[in-house]
Amino acid sequence: MAETTALHETGTTPLTGERADLLAVLGKTRFFLRFTTRDLTDEQAASRPASSELCLGGLIKHVTGVERGWVDFIVEGTGAMKDFDDMTPEDFAARVDEFQLLPGETLAGVLDAYAEVAARTDAMIATVDLDRAWPLPQAPWFQEDAWSARKVLLHIIAETAQHAGHADIIREAIDGAKSMG
Repeated sequence: MAETTALHETGTTPLTGERADLLAVLGKTRFFLRFTTRDLTDEQAASRPASSELCLGGLIKHVTGVERGWVDFIVEGTGAMKDFDDMTPEDFAARVDEFQLLPGETLAGVLDAYAEVAARTDAMIATVDLDRAWPLPQAPWFQEDAWSARKVLLHIIAETAQHAGHADIIREAIDGAKSMG
């Protein structure tokens, strides 16, 4: 069985093993999410053609925010995230806005922001202690006390893959295009 390899962000330092696997799977899930937006206008990326409130531009923004926030958690620890009970009405409003392509925002802009966050994550994966764990912020959905960097990265992969599936359904509703098949 061939070992997975990936290039560090400099493009010169090959990574192998677990780090290469994490980068490869995360890269693949990101590709499919981004691919759903190919050849779309800003209006199409902002549209909600299904019964859901989700739109493609908003999904890209959401996944960008999720990845950014969780990487901040890996690097900075628990203080990078608020406890659920400390969330303000403004925090909840920002979360709603994260799922929409707002006036003045463009698909190209949110894709660029996603690429910047992805580059930061990829560089971090090359050097982070995957076993380093931080206590999770208090929230009703966390059943565990702490997550390691490895578990956070697996969560980012799962979140991205889940939303790539949502995006594929939305894209098909827009113009019949599919990401696969």
